[in-house]
Amino acid sequence: MQNNPRLGILLMIATTFVFAVQDGISRHLAENYNVIMIVMIRYWFFAAFVITIATRQSGSIHAAAATKQPILQITRGTLLALEICVMVSAFVLLGLVESHAIFACYPLLIAALSGPVLGEKVGWRRWVAIGIGFIGVLVILQPGYTVFAPAAVVPLAAATLFALYGLLTRYAARQDTTTTSFFWTGTSGAVVMTIAGVWFWEPLTATDWLWMGALCITGAGGHWLLIKTYEVAEASEVQPFAYLQLVFATAIGLLVFGETLRPNVAVGAAIVVAAGLFTLWRAKQTK
Repeated sequence: MQNNPRLGILLMIATTFVFAVQDGISRHLAENYNVIMIVMIRYWFFAAFVITIATRQSGSIHAAAATKQPILQITRGTLLALEICVMVSAFVLLGLVESHAIFACYPLLIAALSGPVLGEKVGWRRWVAIGIGFIGVLVILQPGYTVFAPAAVVPLAAATLFALYGLLTRYAARQDTTTTSFFWTGTSGAVVMTIAGVWFWEPLTATDWLWMGALCITGAGGHWLLIKTYEVAEASEVQPFAYLQLVFATAIGLLVFGETLRPNVAVGAAIVVAAGLFTLWRAKQTK
């Protein structure tokens, strides 16, 4: 474990860019093929990557998989796979810009749920920030201004699933190593997605197989960069820069897919990100 915050920040920025590109590719493919099938193929590659990394770090597959809480680990992996399916669906329904603007509230959900789920103390300042953050979500959704779009619930559901995944990951870390959790994330997700995805198989064109290959590579590459990020810097130092994925995804949505950035979405996203950054800062101060 090094302590190089500057390198960690650069790696986190690269990570968010790669994940944003991955989201753009996911949107492109999901417009033409079944979402569950796309995520299934992506998980096949991801599982192979996870098994390779975890085995190298632990010495064997048995050591990497060793856990006293398999049900918890399988639940984590299933939640993440489901979250990815829901979020990719949101990309098709709402586009990258609005989906990521709403999804950006997930750190606030983690902070709000960390008390009842993990027994962590959440002070009044963070509760105020959480409340302000959800005002930002309402600014994005504009309830009562126009007919509420049911599709807007989809990225909010994805954010909730990802928040639960994050909380369970922190809970699992009390007994399991990061390598073990990473192993179960990939393998259990691959099994669940294969069981569901084989029923939705569709033939891909040669060009789209190339896009699928790019999706798999960016997925594995993003996670590799994330691992390296946490190897060289503390999470509290680099986590605020994870919000850059919203910026990069918005740029891809605007420039590649011709989406628009409505003023209420820009203002709401700014409120959500500011509230999220404050909760991260308060969490660091109270440690």
